[in-house]
Amino acid sequence: PGCGGGEPEVSDSLKTFGEVVKAFRKRAGLTQEEFAPKVRYSAPTVASIEQGRRFPPPEFVERAEEVLDAFGALRGAARHVSRRPGLASWFRQWARLEAEAVSLYTYECRLVPGLLQTEAYARTLFVNQLPPLGDDQIEAQWAARAERQRLLRERPNTAFSFILEEHLFLRRMGGTEVTRELVDHVMELAELRNVEIQVMPVVRRAHAGLDGSMQLLETPENRWFAYNEGQRGGLFVSEAKEISVLHMRYARMRSQALTLEDSLSLLQRMRGEL
Repeated sequence: PGCGGGEPEVSDSLKTFGEVVKAFRKRAGLTQEEFAPKVRYSAPTVASIEQGRRFPPPEFVERAEEVLDAFGALRGAARHVSRRPGLASWFRQWARLEAEAVSLYTYECRLVPGLLQTEAYARTLFVNQLPPLGDDQIEAQWAARAERQRLLRERPNTAFSFILEEHLFLRRMGGTEVTRELVDHVMELAELRNVEIQVMPVVRRAHAGLDGSMQLLETPENRWFAYNEGQRGGLFVSEAKEISVLHMRYARMRSQALTLEDSLSLLQRMRGEL
């Protein structure tokens, strides 16, 4: 989630599932590099799952079950993987879909989205969270966020679109140095071919996103889902009519925000004023 709301829940279930996968893989006489293409995932992803650092997508579980002839053990173990370190419970379903999405659209009016945050900016949010978090909780939340951020570079065929309010940078959360680093980081990510970043100016006569932040994603099966976040939880949306409304609003906001080039120019100008 954007600000890591909710207490992170650390569990051994991910590590246990990873160990089960590794045991069956070794029984089959396969290295991670040999196993990865058979389940249509990268070797780093397989390694992350086996180490308990990444939630196993349903497609991975099914393909691994079949490839490794695991007698139903992987399906059974996957049912008990209900917790993900550093992620609030109401965000986990979205995070699982996010890891496999072919398109991901994000509009934010409260804070710079987690996928675009620097460590210093994210830690500023964690440290100022109420009720206060302990050191272990903060470390778990940052680890989970850093893992999610790898999606931008590890999934070059996924189209990422971000619409960010100009005031998110003008607020200077964490101070000038943190904001300067954040702007540099966002401009660097904007250079990736699969990432589009648009800024919504402070002054606008019309704005289609006044009902709040939103995220939309498309699965490999071309199904669309949406996620809206509030103070103490998130709303997962799967109904086609509701998603159609959000699509309409996001499309309008894309036309209301600055172009990609003008957005980059504005960020560069703000960077020069810091």
